[in-house]
Amino acid sequence: MNFHDIKSFDINSIDGNFIDNPYPVLENLQNQQPLHYNPDGSVFLTRYADIRSVYQDRSMISDKTETMQEKFGDSPLREHHTTSLVFNDPPYHTIVRKLLAGAFTPRKLAEMTPLVESIVDRILDDIDHNGPVEFVSDFAMRLPTEIISLMLGIPEQHRHLLRGYSLSILGALDPVVPQERLDAGNRAVEEFGVLLDELVEHRRKNPEAAGPGEVLDALIFGEVDGRSLNPRELIQNCIFLLNAGHETTTSLMSNALGILLDCPDQYRLLAQNPEIVDTAVEEILRVESPLQIGNRLATEDVKLSCGTITAGTYVHTSIAAANRDPDQFHTPHAVDFTRTPNKHLAFITGIHVCLGATLARIEGRIALQKLVTRFPNIQIDGKAERLPLARFRGFHKLPVRIH
Repeated sequence: MNFHDIKSFDINSIDGNFIDNPYPVLENLQNQQPLHYNPDGSVFLTRYADIRSVYQDRSMISDKTETMQEKFGDSPLREHHTTSLVFNDPPYHTIVRKLLAGAFTPRKLAEMTPLVESIVDRILDDIDHNGPVEFVSDFAMRLPTEIISLMLGIPEQHRHLLRGYSLSILGALDPVVPQERLDAGNRAVEEFGVLLDELVEHRRKNPEAAGPGEVLDALIFGEVDGRSLNPRELIQNCIFLLNAGHETTTSLMSNALGILLDCPDQYRLLAQNPEIVDTAVEEILRVESPLQIGNRLATEDVKLSCGTITAGTYVHTSIAAANRDPDQFHTPHAVDFTRTPNKHLAFITGIHVCLGATLARIEGRIALQKLVTRFPNIQIDGKAERLPLARFRGFHKLPVRIH
């Protein structure tokens, strides 16, 4: 892709150069074509104000039934993505969100905080302090894996499978998906579904056996206005919780270290001033948002600052571009751990605002503070590899040496 010829930009045919560093293209689009039409008639938005408006407009829907049918056919991936919370709208969305909200009540989050602290301490204890560390697998992946495993009651012997499932299912959402990735995504939905079926059946028979932080019982037995999740909805929304609480948090932590390594001044600032960890987490979410691209479908004509989107248009929202919009953020490409206010869109906004945002912030705050306080000098120790995905941004490998 020519980084300067934005007329030829097509979200459906992006390449590895864009995935590795999308920001030059996004900046050019934002300046010159903030409402960009792809060859298939869909639009790609890059300005903060427009994207925020889209997320808050109820006429912009998340239901992707037709799109998912076209993309996935009659497959496990289609069943998952048309049943889970994220690609649905009211009234189903309202019911499922209220049921899932039981996992994120203040009481549940209060239970999770000491659990997160103990897990982070244990993982840091396991790291070889004087040797090479593959940060993604040794730290960034382990934390959310253990958290989501506790929440869903997944036994330790199955936890090594979770990131593979998550990456395979989420990877199939990219604009360009080869057949082997579709096959892997369908297998992941099927295999994780079987595992969850067994866990749900066991919990139904043993409702009193839930451990600290577990929310599976609330999803199984919970009701909203007499409505509970049927078996299909229960399984698919548990898979959604895995994906929502697993891969994005893994990427949050790996992106955090990537930023620290690229910005040693901010690394020193945080190490010397641990009280700024909350604003540091927000800045990391802004600069390298784990979720880079969202989607909506216009059911009515919608007027934005950059033009009008007509009813029936499929909309791609560039969260990555919005979070670096100079009209919203001063020196948007600079990393500033003291930045405030910082009203980024990493967790979306509107009725689909991320349900687990508070938990993600808790995990990020505790992990980042403990990591930097304990290891104020971490250095890159090999070639880092980005995830080969456009919709999600994180690292596949991040080799470092901890002193």
